Amino acid sequence: MKKLYILFVLALLAAGCSPGITITEAHYERAESYLLPNISKRVYHLEVRPHWLADSSGFWHSTQTREGKRFFITSLEERNTRPLFDHNRLAASLSESLDKEVDAADLPFDQIQFVSSDLISFRIGESKYHYDLASQSLFIPEDQPDTTRKPGLSPDGCYKAFVRDYNLFVRDVVTGEERQLSTAGREGLEYASPYGWYDLMEGEGGERPESFFVSWSPDSRKLYTYLVDLSMAEKMYLLDFSVDTLFRPRLLSYYRGSPGDTTLVWYRPVIFDLTSGQEIFIDIPPVPHFNGLPLEWTEDSESLFGVFAHRGYKQADLIRVDAISGRVETIISEASDTSVEYSSLILEPVGRDKVLFSSQKSGWHHLYLHDWETGALINPVTSGEYVVKSVLRVDEAKGSIYFVASGREPGRDPYYNHLYRVNLDGGGLSLLTPEDAHHEFSFSPCGLYVVDNYSRVDLPTVSVLRQLSDGSELYRISEADASDLLSDGWTPPVGFNVKGRDSITDIYGIVYQPFNFNPRRKYPLIDYSYTGPHTASVPKSFSAALLNIQNPLRAFGFAVMVVDGLGTNGRSRAFRDISYQKMGFSLDCHVAAISQLGERHPWIDTTRVGIFGHSAGGYDAGRALLQYPDVYKVGVASAADHDHRMEKAWWPEMYMGYPVGDFYHEQSNVINAANLRGRLLIAHGALDNNVNPSATYKLAENLIRAQKDFDMLIIPSADHSFGRSQGDYFTKVRWNYFIRHLLPAEPVLNYHFRTILMEE
Repeated sequence: MKKLYILFVLALLAAGCSPGITITEAHYERAESYLLPNISKRVYHLEVRPHWLADSSGFWHSTQTREGKRFFITSLEERNTRPLFDHNRLAASLSESLDKEVDAADLPFDQIQFVSSDLISFRIGESKYHYDLASQSLFIPEDQPDTTRKPGLSPDGCYKAFVRDYNLFVRDVVTGEERQLSTAGREGLEYASPYGWYDLMEGEGGERPESFFVSWSPDSRKLYTYLVDLSMAEKMYLLDFSVDTLFRPRLLSYYRGSPGDTTLVWYRPVIFDLTSGQEIFIDIPPVPHFNGLPLEWTEDSESLFGVFAHRGYKQADLIRVDAISGRVETIISEASDTSVEYSSLILEPVGRDKVLFSSQKSGWHHLYLHDWETGALINPVTSGEYVVKSVLRVDEAKGSIYFVASGREPGRDPYYNHLYRVNLDGGGLSLLTPEDAHHEFSFSPCGLYVVDNYSRVDLPTVSVLRQLSDGSELYRISEADASDLLSDGWTPPVGFNVKGRDSITDIYGIVYQPFNFNPRRKYPLIDYSYTGPHTASVPKSFSAALLNIQNPLRAFGFAVMVVDGLGTNGRSRAFRDISYQKMGFSLDCHVAAISQLGERHPWIDTTRVGIFGHSAGGYDAGRALLQYPDVYKVGVASAADHDHRMEKAWWPEMYMGYPVGDFYHEQSNVINAANLRGRLLIAHGALDNNVNPSATYKLAENLIRAQKDFDMLIIPSADHSFGRSQGDYFTKVRWNYFIRHLLPAEPVLNYHFRTILMEE
């Protein structure tokens, strides 16, 4: 009998099982040490985010060092980086001024401004300070005139536009004389008062936050704005139970359309001509307020231009508006059978007679040079099987463009950003950043230099100053030091590429091994998911691989996967279009990746797979347990849009389609609630005015009707931003859910964070 018992134990060890996993406070303490506020203090010189001096002579930046947070100044002429000031001396001066101890390792400000070459300013609370770098003296400056530009002030400073009784006025700033420009304004039909995305009103008839928008022409003789029509608009609602002094819920409301709605806030774009006194409505249908019509003035003040997105985003037009007649001329049109990636479109005037406009008509996002007057194509500027991300500079004098792109360099991760130069005629394409890494850039105001932070998930950041013209490295500013983390047992994630759901296309991801990793054991796998077609989620830089919500889970013995499957952004148009009207099937690639990773890595236990996500990722987490119950056993879905018909209009209309069709219904988590078999936690902030909590309540109602066991948490005071990498109460809830149901083990109840949420 004893021999059989020994064999049984050996079998368990060989299989990597543990007959009784015990989770202690030590696990939580280690996980807590990897929350953003803590882990960010244990890696030094992580990256350089330059704040350029106006004359391009250098820049300042702040970063964490072994001595704490430090401010540095870099001189381009001297090619050196040094502390901006004596941090101990400034801390002593601040301690005296504030009458409390100030830690030199954590000065109580993050932003500074250069008043002059030797004088900086910063704010602590409501107080403004000046610090003389030469004399090292701290003082509170005398009241100075506010030089920030006031909303509504004309470029020549002569007129101030404002709203009174829903109509638009201008006031002569010298004489005070007022002139009424509009007369049709009334409640519900309001000039120059657009609705902000997060404008909340208290009570049914409550006032909204003030909002004002006009765009003056360069000659100060015309204004562009909106007539805001609320006559058909319906509100969405929230109940705030969190106000300590109230003993009944507070009603909050806001305007936010859902897919297919016509009961929206509508904008009528309008121009006012101060010379003629005319009110000129632009010849375009009213636009929903979630789109608007962002237009810019031409230098001669005779017209405006911008991109008009048709509802449903199947077409986006570069338009020119005549400022005298309001007539609209379409210069270039970008159309798609699915949707145009409106937010990625690049519009860059080149001189007065040409314009760069991007398009995916080749199947890849590229730049094209057009005639500004006629829209006629002059020539493609870029081409090939890669993706142009952004244009950083157009050098008209030399006829060249500097742009960021990914996927062009063979044998490299197709998501890595690189900097390129190309001639306007499409010739002379040059790679300026040859390192096999992900690059992030900041240009100097003069356009001659660029700071490049390059890294990989397994390569700590190298921050360099480059000559823009040829990409040559002029000066190495710093290199990230992660030695303390490595000594603590942190290891970078393992990159992988596997085949997507079509068994043909390569998809890319990373997997984090648990801390104290033993390849002979088997570990549960958690899929961190966000399959939104507008983005890619897999970290590519060292900082992104470090400062996230995945790392803490490793402390409890979990492996964590992140993968970008077919249907997400950053690759070809065909790659992204896979998810159009089919976002409910985006996890097919995740399921394929899990299977292949399990075959590749025996330490991954594919019988214990969980998933979590937030917002669109919360939809994924709910969908996973309803559609793939044989794969996903535990899910945590937070702030989720469980039914796209209940989402903010623009996002589903772009990616699920417009008009709304049966596919919305078929891919709803709410409708498919009866399919639940695993353990599901659904959570929402009661004050979420990005993704309204209503879909979470509806999913809960249908789960109850189907007599399904599930867990639910409503956080009364939370909006959309909870459960993030900074850590909060929900962070612990999510950890505990996976510990209890996926590990499985008993979590430590009522663990109290040592380093965050101290005010509680």
